[in-house]
Amino acid sequence: MAFVTEIKTFAAIGTGVIGAGWIARALAHGLDVLAWDPAPGAEAALRTRIANAWPALEAQGLAPGANQARLRLVETIEACVADADFIQESAPERLALKCELHAKISAAARPNVLIASSTSGLLPSAFYADAVQPERCLVGHPFNPVYLLPLVEVVGGGRTAPEAVQAAVDIYEALGMRPLHVRKEVPGFIADRLLEALWREALHLVNDGVATTGEIDDAIRFGAGLRWSFMGTFLTYTLAGGDAGMRHFMAQFGPALQLPWTYLEAPELSGALIDKVVQGTTEQQGARGIAELERYRDDCLLAVMAAIKQTKARHGFDFAD
Repeated sequence: MAFVTEIKTFAAIGTGVIGAGWIARALAHGLDVLAWDPAPGAEAALRTRIANAWPALEAQGLAPGANQARLRLVETIEACVADADFIQESAPERLALKCELHAKISAAARPNVLIASSTSGLLPSAFYADAVQPERCLVGHPFNPVYLLPLVEVVGGGRTAPEAVQAAVDIYEALGMRPLHVRKEVPGFIADRLLEALWREALHLVNDGVATTGEIDDAIRFGAGLRWSFMGTFLTYTLAGGDAGMRHFMAQFGPALQLPWTYLEAPELSGALIDKVVQGTTEQQGARGIAELERYRDDCLLAVMAAIKQTKARHGFDFAD
């Protein structure tokens, strides 16, 4: 089957932080957006989130016709997806809820329209089990803020058609994203598995009194985090091996992997640990509200991405490299 890849109407199921991010990205690319969310006050909360993100999107550059007024909330799933060209579900991470939603979405959507889920860890084969035409169903896992960060992990289920995966890649690229095809269904996919390992170690360091939350964040943002933003882990370590590259790095530092540096298993989330984390992050946040910090984050991301793009151009790299 030939799946729709040129989209004019984007359907969003769920309008929380992630759903709102998808909606903001779609609106910024000049699409009409239909959204559904049964939560009380969902429309007001959504429009506030979109308005808060819009300055960053304007700074990044809007597509012709981009307008917040092209967003419309509807009262039923059927009304949301019946005429949509692409559907992105961003409901809470509960398997039973996902199954129920995708049965309804797939029954109402046109047969050649892709249905993607923003799940960060549930496997598509599980929650698409009762979907109509599961060959067009897959995971499109983004990262917050969705309207700025380009990475989206694309994961097919056991019955997902290869053509659907490629069609999703084409759609996400048209939305200015960097799709990463995850070759196998694994819990947590790729990026979240890496982030989860770092998160576990950070919690141990707080729990053991080694460092505060602010000191751990400083260790990342003034060290490896700066390198990760343009080079990643493997290429960074290749350079650490000198002229001999990765093979020398592995020979020199590989034995350290056998040392008991890391705990791997998460510490018990005791009341004391939670209090330490909350106290530390409260001090980091200071008097700034979440919306203010989101705008600060967005401006920083735009500045970093712009700087990397300019530097790559000077060295003959494409921004996507």
